[in-house]
Amino acid sequence: MIRVVKLSFKEQHIDEFKQFFESRKERIRNAEGCTHLELWQDNSSPGIFYTYSLWEEVQYLEQYRTSALFHDTWSIVRQWFGEKPEAFSTTKLTTA
Repeated sequence: MIRVVKLSFKEQHIDEFKQFFESRKERIRNAEGCTHLELWQDNSSPGIFYTYSLWEEVQYLEQYRTSALFHDTWSIVRQWFGEKPEAFSTTKLTTA
């Protein structure tokens, strides 16, 4: 399963978020069932980021979302948001 989350941050928290993600990325990536994790930054709006993660099964994502790591991480970053986050769970159908 592919999970993409759009995160919009207030300008004054951009660098803070980047440093925070850097400090947490290995623990998030090593969550059970997570096979890949990337952080993307929008080219035209530097306050917009996307996380791109791959999960073996939906239940592993749900397990992560109820973990102490997720709740601790989310409690910190949510105060920096400029807009409500958007999350998308998808399945790859084809590659060209």
